[in-house]
Amino acid sequence: MNVKLGLPKGSLQETTFNLFKKAGWSIKASSRSYFPRIDDDEFTVMLLRAQEIARYVEEGVLDAGLTGQDWVEENNADVVEVIELCYAKSGSGKVRWVVAVPEDSPIVSVKDLEGKRIATEAVNMTRKFLDKHGVQAEVEFSWGATEVKVPELVDAIVELTETGSSLRANKLRIMDTVMESTTRLIANKECWNDPAKRSKIETLAMLLDGALHAETKVGLKLNIAKDNLDKVLEKLPALRHPTVSNLSGSDWCAVEVVVEESVVRKLIPELKQVGAEGFIEFPLNKVIY
Repeated sequence: MNVKLGLPKGSLQETTFNLFKKAGWSIKASSRSYFPRIDDDEFTVMLLRAQEIARYVEEGVLDAGLTGQDWVEENNADVVEVIELCYAKSGSGKVRWVVAVPEDSPIVSVKDLEGKRIATEAVNMTRKFLDKHGVQAEVEFSWGATEVKVPELVDAIVELTETGSSLRANKLRIMDTVMESTTRLIANKECWNDPAKRSKIETLAMLLDGALHAETKVGLKLNIAKDNLDKVLEKLPALRHPTVSNLSGSDWCAVEVVVEESVVRKLIPELKQVGAEGFIEFPLNKVIY
C-alpha cells in the first residue's frame, strides 16, 4: 500500500515540512527536486503548486494532499475534506482573499466595481463573489505581480493576503473580503473508500492536528506538599485533569499538566506563592485529544 501525497511547494513548503517533523515524519528535499524523501515507505510525496493539488486529488493522480480551501473552491474540486489544519506561512491562522484598490480610488464598495476591470489569480472565486452581489465586471487572470497592475492596467485586484503588509507597501487599500481560507487535508473519493489508504490518511490527519495543537502549549511539572495540593489544583488549567503522583518517602507529590504557553509567566508566580517548587517547563510535539 502506498499513498501518493501532494504537498504545497513555495511559501508553505518550509512550514509544512516543520509541521510534518513535529507529527513524526521527516521530509527532505533538494532545491530542484519535486519528489522529496520521506522516512515512511507507505507515502510517496510530490511537491506542487497549491493551486493544482485539489484538481490532481480529484482526478486520482494524487491520493491526498494539503492545499487551501480557497483552491478547492476555485477548482470546484469534488474531494473529501479530511481535516482543517489552521496554519499559514508565518504561523497559525487564516489567510484572506481581498478586493484591493489604490488608496485614493473612488471605489469604496462592491457595487462600485460595476463595469470595472479586476485582475486576480482566483478568477472563479472572484466571479462568484461578484455574482453574489449582482455586479458585472471584467475579471482577468493574473500571472503574478498583481499589486503593480493598479491603477494603470486594472481598477482593482483580488489578492491573497495574510497580514496585508504587501498591499499597504504598494499603496493599496483593502476594500472588501472575498473569502477566508485555511489549509485542508483532502483525499480522493475512490482512495477514501480503500480501507488501508483511508486508515493511513486518517492517522496522518490525527498526528498533524496534534502537532498544530501543541504549538501554543507546553508541559509544566512542579512539586507541592500534599497539604497544599488543593490550592495548586484550583489554579491549574488542564485538558482533563492534572496528573498527580506521590514522591517516595515524603509528604510531597509531583503535579504535571499541559497549559497554554501564554499563561505560564503568570501561572508560575501564583503557584510558587501557594508553596509549589521544582518547576520544569518543557515543549510539546503533539497534543492529541
